[in-house]
Amino acid sequence: MDKLPPLRFAQSEDRDFHRAIMGDAQSYLAERNDHRFADRNMILRTGFILALSIVFYLLSLMQAHALAFAGSYFVFIMLSMLLNITAHHDASHNVFFKRAWANRLLSRVATLPMGVDPDYWRVRHAEFHHLYANVEHYDLDTEENGFLRQSPFQRHWSYMRYQHLYWPLIAALSLPYIAWVFDWSDRLGKTPLVNKSVLKGKKGWGIFLGSKILHFTLVLIVPIWVCGANGIGWGTVLLIYFFSQMLSSLIVVVLILGTHWAEAKFYDVPESGTLSHGWYHHNFATSCDWHTSPDFLYYFLGGLNLHLTHHLFPNWNHRHYRALAKIIEKRAVEYGMPYRCVSYTELFKLQQAFLKSMGRGDTYHSEP
Repeated sequence: MDKLPPLRFAQSEDRDFHRAIMGDAQSYLAERNDHRFADRNMILRTGFILALSIVFYLLSLMQAHALAFAGSYFVFIMLSMLLNITAHHDASHNVFFKRAWANRLLSRVATLPMGVDPDYWRVRHAEFHHLYANVEHYDLDTEENGFLRQSPFQRHWSYMRYQHLYWPLIAALSLPYIAWVFDWSDRLGKTPLVNKSVLKGKKGWGIFLGSKILHFTLVLIVPIWVCGANGIGWGTVLLIYFFSQMLSSLIVVVLILGTHWAEAKFYDVPESGTLSHGWYHHNFATSCDWHTSPDFLYYFLGGLNLHLTHHLFPNWNHRHYRALAKIIEKRAVEYGMPYRCVSYTELFKLQQAFLKSMGRGDTYHSEP
């Protein structure tokens, strides 16, 4: 895989905006005598979710009836998905714990039921998607895949006119695809991650293969073996495994990718290698925040609904996002940045409009 050439952003007025919001953010921390990472309450909640997921996993292995097994196993996977949203995502940005090794350990444990390698996911997410959202070839989350046209620079096929209808199926298959295709492509050097230092050498292979084998053993081999002894067929285990994995994938992908479709801009790489705008302008153009309804749902989303806020402050734990969003909104007015915070209903309508547009083969979302 050829190395991607360097891509730069123009600086201009971004420097002043950067100083303003970072100054406000530091003042906010100083007033509270606080820090950027998870607090005690968040750590305790995360431990409770982890313990509860283990309890439901063990309960699933004790069942003698298929329906009882399915219910317990499903809750186990959903709690694991919640752990990924509320803890692993912060850990992948090294802002759950203060120590990098603790964040990596948390990510490795949290992603085990999902089968996704957290180190490769972290690099894809933090070093490609976050730096170059909606930039063709650089944002690996919107790579051309032949199923969804997610950029006006990608090829159009006639069946894509239905992508606004079938996109949930693609989203539901995304995490399993990452686990069993992207991870292996990354590991074998077939993607731009070949130039990144991820899981190097024999030790890296050991961690990678060990995690894959442990995932397969934990979520399939052990349940099939134990449930078989309890009179539950292997087909039932496979069915609930695929159903729960697909539903968790759908939820996670909707939270991460949705805001990058809603009236967002898309960019091709100019010959000069420098985009005509600054990094902050780029994030305002390619993402937005959305508010939860009812309000308490915010606590189950890991702050990912405040997605623009997350992109501007990836090195802050999501417990601060509401305060940071207010800072961004205030300073955006002062510096002429197009801050948007929409309802989920509006977000969904904008997503559908985008998918229909791309499905027709439109190119008006593109910019040089």
